[in-house]
Amino acid sequence: MAPIPDFQSLMLPFLEFASDGKEHDMSEVREALAERLGISREERAEMLPSGRQAVFNNRVAWAKVYLQMAGLVHSPRRGQFQISSRGIGVLEEKPSRIDKKYLDRFPEFAERRSGGKKDKADIGASLPETQEQATPEEALETAHARIKHDLAVDLLSRVKEASAEFFERLVVELLVRMGYGGSRTEAGKAIGRVGDEGIDGIINEDRLGLDTIFIQAKKWNGTVGRPEIQRFVGALHGKRAHKGVFLTTGSFSSEAKAYVSHIDPKVVLIDGGELASLMIDFNLGTTLVASYEVKRVDTDYFMDE
Repeated sequence: MAPIPDFQSLMLPFLEFASDGKEHDMSEVREALAERLGISREERAEMLPSGRQAVFNNRVAWAKVYLQMAGLVHSPRRGQFQISSRGIGVLEEKPSRIDKKYLDRFPEFAERRSGGKKDKADIGASLPETQEQATPEEALETAHARIKHDLAVDLLSRVKEASAEFFERLVVELLVRMGYGGSRTEAGKAIGRVGDEGIDGIINEDRLGLDTIFIQAKKWNGTVGRPEIQRFVGALHGKRAHKGVFLTTGSFSSEAKAYVSHIDPKVVLIDGGELASLMIDFNLGTTLVASYEVKRVDTDYFMDE
């Protein structure tokens, strides 16, 4: 399976699609480019890390943005694009590739890329090659994923070094923030009530207590195997429980994961990596350093222009 081309590699195919001089919308060019480049339905369904937009759609959209910045295509009306006379002239030159370096020959493109600075400095010049090939959303989301990964590693390391009592409070706080246990006080009373190895207890699944979840949490550095999970499931059967969560600061063996995939009661395994990720998602043990808003043009605002 070939990787989806980066957005700069899509610029020339995009312009060639528009070479008929007709007005087109983005759905047309996406379909045409996917067919031409052999992009499968599965590849077209691949999402950015945020899950908010398909990677292929994002790259096609940014190919159009850059071509429009250089004046090779224009929008005759809302939601439509059309090749310009400059775009036709570029195709007549039969370029082997169109990318940002190629488009820098057009003064307005170079000026917009530099933010209007007199020296026409390329704001992407200092980026690594892989980042330079990424769309702005991809670069931003890749950086965010890297920051989150490093934060998760740091969090898990600190949790492993903490005391068992601290780990117990952390589990209680996390479950409450996730919506379980009613209140912190109620959850705190439930956790540790059984007192077997590690932190064990029963906690409400919802605030009304319509169902309960049996919890076992072990502060381990190693791998939790199938025997440990089987003992946990046995405890669930003994309490006639239908749901259980097993948390560990370590990891689970492949046998343990396979075992819980086809048993009743339902058992969810949360390893150290997922525990750290949940802490980040529910703002436990983390603090906000900075927040960035990503905006787009409101085309409705300019309809009456």
